[in-house]
Amino acid sequence: MFINHSSSYFRAAALVAVALFVSSANAQTKLLRFPDIRGDRVVFTYGGDLWIAPSSGGTATHLTSHPGVELFAKFSPDGKWIAFTGQYDGDEQVYVIPTTGGEPRQLTFYPARGPLPPRWGWDNQVYGWSKDGKRIIFRSLRDSWSLPIARLYSVSVDGGPAEPLPMPTAGSGDYSPSGAEIVYSPQSRDFRTEKRYGGGQANALYIFDLKTNFAKRVTEGPRATRDPMWIGDTIFFNSDRDGHFNLYAYNVSSGKTTQVTTNKQWDVRWPSSDNEGQIVYELNGELQVMDARSRKSTPISINVPDEGIARRPSRVFAGNLIESFNLSPKGERALFAARGDIFTAPIEKGPTRNLTHSSGAHDKWPSWSPDGSQIAFISDLSGEEELYLVPQDGSKPPERLTTGGTAMRYSPEWAPDGKRIAFSDKDGTVYILTLADRKLVEIADSPRGQIRDYAWSTRGNFLAFSMPNDNQFTSIYIWSAADNKLHRVTDDMFNSYNPAWDPQGNYLYYLSDREFSPQISNIEFNYATNRPTYIYAMTLRKDVKHPFPPESDEVAVAKSDEAAKPAASPLPTDQPKPEATPKPPPTMSIDFEGIENRVARVPLPADNYGGLSAKTGHILYGTGSAPYYGRQGDRPNALKIYSIKDRKETTLVDDVRGYTMSDDGSKILVAQGAAFNLYDATPQGDRTRKPVAPTGLYVDRVPAEEWNQIFNEV
Repeated sequence: MFINHSSSYFRAAALVAVALFVSSANAQTKLLRFPDIRGDRVVFTYGGDLWIAPSSGGTATHLTSHPGVELFAKFSPDGKWIAFTGQYDGDEQVYVIPTTGGEPRQLTFYPARGPLPPRWGWDNQVYGWSKDGKRIIFRSLRDSWSLPIARLYSVSVDGGPAEPLPMPTAGSGDYSPSGAEIVYSPQSRDFRTEKRYGGGQANALYIFDLKTNFAKRVTEGPRATRDPMWIGDTIFFNSDRDGHFNLYAYNVSSGKTTQVTTNKQWDVRWPSSDNEGQIVYELNGELQVMDARSRKSTPISINVPDEGIARRPSRVFAGNLIESFNLSPKGERALFAARGDIFTAPIEKGPTRNLTHSSGAHDKWPSWSPDGSQIAFISDLSGEEELYLVPQDGSKPPERLTTGGTAMRYSPEWAPDGKRIAFSDKDGTVYILTLADRKLVEIADSPRGQIRDYAWSTRGNFLAFSMPNDNQFTSIYIWSAADNKLHRVTDDMFNSYNPAWDPQGNYLYYLSDREFSPQISNIEFNYATNRPTYIYAMTLRKDVKHPFPPESDEVAVAKSDEAAKPAASPLPTDQPKPEATPKPPPTMSIDFEGIENRVARVPLPADNYGGLSAKTGHILYGTGSAPYYGRQGDRPNALKIYSIKDRKETTLVDDVRGYTMSDDGSKILVAQGAAFNLYDATPQGDRTRKPVAPTGLYVDRVPAEEWNQIFNEV
């Protein structure tokens, strides 16, 4: 008998595919959050929506589908309603919805505090119902002057003003069977991620008598106790007193506490009860239900049906997610890292190029080579962050230059001769890679902080950066390629940082915090320091002249033979004499002996300086306001340029988020609000603005690849 092997193969492949689909469709869904139980049903949050499923397991039914999150669902005592916290109009409010589904009805309207940092969770967090099912209990920050100080409130299921419970501060809480008492925690630290915290802010549980307003502490020990659930004569709660969060039971009559669950691998999370005999909780991203009488837990296998829309590949715009930016050596094209890919974009004409197309990698910190041919960047394509190289025209795929990375790596910086690349990592190590032999060396290792402000000298034979000392003040260090030695060139009395080399090889500019003029508070007798920074110039050799010698108006006395000479004809006013640009020396050397004393302050007042860079005859820097909590600073950030010869400061651009300068010092690319603009790097540069629109920055997104990368990166 003739057998068509091809047909048999495809039939077998189809059966396997169907089996995998069926298996996937019926598989236990992970990341089921904030569950509650009533009778034979459980409700939970998945993907920011509420779902309801049989407590015995099975396929879940969609209950809400708004783009905002819906969470902390709690069944009413009769099981007909579900109260929850939702974001239907932007902030978190209390809502109620029929268990059978329908339109949610909003019950609270006082503006929520937020958005809150993750460690503080959400405002207006629903905790349960009154025993008669007429009121919903929730925690709110509405009357709080500080985030740790919240309070429990109740609101009628029919609407109306919320009323505070008598406890002055409270986190979670649950009523006694009679409703005359409530077990609660005075604090809310339920979203903190630290493990085994045993300090003074650890949650404890109290029984509060609602008639006498008397509170009795019922849990002891330094570890957190949270999520109280009152069933009969027993208060169940969650605690990490054995190292992992597990359920415990406190007998109200005897005062005795016993451990109920003994999980050693995963923490019990967000347990919730029906106050009758069932407790549901998270464990390893799934749900388990526990019988409060037998103390036996059973996994609930729940499948949440998914159309797979979130997994579909798509092309998405990345121009609003730019992480960093740079310029080509002469400023012809812009360089962007956006949404994990590396792009080059034209200033005026031409295509935008995605050089990496790496949906499964986070590509960042791009830097253009001095000859314009290649771009160095950091990527975790291999699983760890490494240094890569890619042609600027995208003609070849990226090439990995390093291996063995163990920490986040930052900002490749090319030496001006294109022979070396410097970069650093999160552990405070500075590396230099030699391109010719791919040799990687560590030149500095700081145990007290990261090093991110390294800068190459004009000839590429020195690298300057700041590094923390034992007293946590940073000093400027210079690494010499000739002897592979590290030299500290500023003392440890002040913070000195952000070095920038004079292109002529005569000076090293840097910032240093040396102005201490404290500002006294109007509210309390305390102070803050503002505008503490000066700009300094260090002469690199003993024969280099002082950069800012004293100025004095003196009389120029003409010699006798000069007095007889006729005056030279002036140049036409429309033809100014061009200023010659001196060329940098063919070699560059530094006299390290006594260098820390060869320092002059740039004649500028103290300010909040940052982003220092240098070009021939000028330095560029940013100024701005000191940061404030709750409001904008008293002046916008500005980019300024200072003429060394004229000793004159000019504001180039206002409202600056950041900037970068081309290698030849001719152009600057400035981030202003959400826009990018190119300017000439001259005192008159404010009149040369050219908008650079990152409209062509698109990435081909494969969600499953992105999720894997995000998980590994975290």
